Amino acid sequence: MTNSIQDLEKADVILLTGSNTTENHPIISLHIINAVTRLRKKLIVVDPRVIKMTQYADIYLRPRPGTDIAWLNGLAHIIIKEGLWDKDYVRERTENFETFAQTVEKYTPELVQMVTGIPAGDLRKAARLYAQAERAAVVYCMGITQHRSGTDNVKAIANLAMLCGNVGIEGGGVNPLRGQNNVQGACDVGALPDVLPGYQSVADAAVRRKFEEAWDARLPGGPGLTATEMIKQAGEGKIRGLYIMGENPMISDPDLNHVRSALEKLELLVVQDIFLTQTARLADVVLPAASYAEKEGTFTNTERRVQRVRRALSPPGQSRADWRIICDLSAKMGYEMSYQSAEEIMEEIASLTPIYGGICYDRLEEAGIQWPCSTLDHPGTPVLHCNGFTRGKGLFHALEVIPASEMPDDDYPFLLSTGRVLYHYNSGTMSRRAEGLNKMYPEVMVEMNPIDAFALNIDDHSPVRISSRRGDITVRVALTEMCQRGTVFLPFHFREAAANLLTNPGVNPVSKTPEYKICAVRIRPVHGM
Repeated sequence: MTNSIQDLEKADVILLTGSNTTENHPIISLHIINAVTRLRKKLIVVDPRVIKMTQYADIYLRPRPGTDIAWLNGLAHIIIKEGLWDKDYVRERTENFETFAQTVEKYTPELVQMVTGIPAGDLRKAARLYAQAERAAVVYCMGITQHRSGTDNVKAIANLAMLCGNVGIEGGGVNPLRGQNNVQGACDVGALPDVLPGYQSVADAAVRRKFEEAWDARLPGGPGLTATEMIKQAGEGKIRGLYIMGENPMISDPDLNHVRSALEKLELLVVQDIFLTQTARLADVVLPAASYAEKEGTFTNTERRVQRVRRALSPPGQSRADWRIICDLSAKMGYEMSYQSAEEIMEEIASLTPIYGGICYDRLEEAGIQWPCSTLDHPGTPVLHCNGFTRGKGLFHALEVIPASEMPDDDYPFLLSTGRVLYHYNSGTMSRRAEGLNKMYPEVMVEMNPIDAFALNIDDHSPVRISSRRGDITVRVALTEMCQRGTVFLPFHFREAAANLLTNPGVNPVSKTPEYKICAVRIRPVHGM
């Protein structure tokens, strides 16, 4: 997030898209709801599903799935055409505006209505509400990123925010909601294929030299592979061994039959986890790890806030903290890692990572700190880009609509989107072991529009078989008008009817993020169950 969670209550207008916030980020949803109901702020919701947040929206736009660039360009078109953009901000702090403006020129409200299904009049109302706000924030999540066009979707959001001068101010910004509790922290310290800790490029010789001197080791100058690329290369026999930590690709990755085939081809699969997951059951070696409550360390949350994690329990059995397992394994492979504590590792992170330079355990004792925090007397940074962008001037991108890698046709006429529900978490490894949560949401249900169900002679809660070009599952139906006609929604937490047996392997060409939100499927009633 460029801004803070609390900052959402300072916005005059919040544009929320691609996020079922009450179910996936319930704490953040409370801040948005409070901003609307108590502080009288305005809310625009853009989502193909009629999620709960639409109840609080001043304007609700319901696009067809996969048409985000069209409606975002359409908002920009209206704002420029009506002279509502922040001309001083654009002139002083951005570049490439002319090319961007030429591109969005053709995205008239009428054209956008044809592409997205959003009424032209509603699009104009949303554009005016966002542009005329003194402070407007955009909040988005994986409904925006998990598309073939995901990277461009995010760039289109950045275009809109810069166009109205909403980056680098309180109550504004471009605010992605992270899907897991420490995904931000993992990225911060180098769990990406092309950067070292602190988003320092592996291609930069000076950066590599700094880390080589600290670690007394040679580092490669080129990028590594993303998770989806690793699975692909394992299936092709190019990767012979994988070490998987805290991840369950046999539930969470797309096209699970391909994932299983790829993992079974490996000569060595090592899984380090707190439970024997579906992936761990395929492993040659399982290393038992400690849970969050059984170790020391830090988490960095969605607003870049670094917070202490303190051990409350002793790890059971032979399980140990991840860093201790890694250090011992490294030593056996010939490279000594002589850390004595998680705090010592944090001190090294600060010494090599400028954005974490002023963060230490003593400072985190009472409260978290938002990076960048460069020195021990730096207070942290609640709002990014106040005095300029990292690259200098903000770059407008000229973007066009990119079709999904797979769309419905005569053989597979429905569009399937996958996601989460309030009562379960990711692959269900933890949440589905909780009796109370299982009582609240005991089985997977596919959400379907009642008109589609009537046409197929499908009753509420009756079983159906969902098939794609990659696999099929049998589940019960929950009839709801949350879904548009021709679309269905399926949670991915349930191993007994794994949604990712169906999903397509298409990925975003830049980030390699799978296209979980669009998949063509066929639905048939199942009789006799």
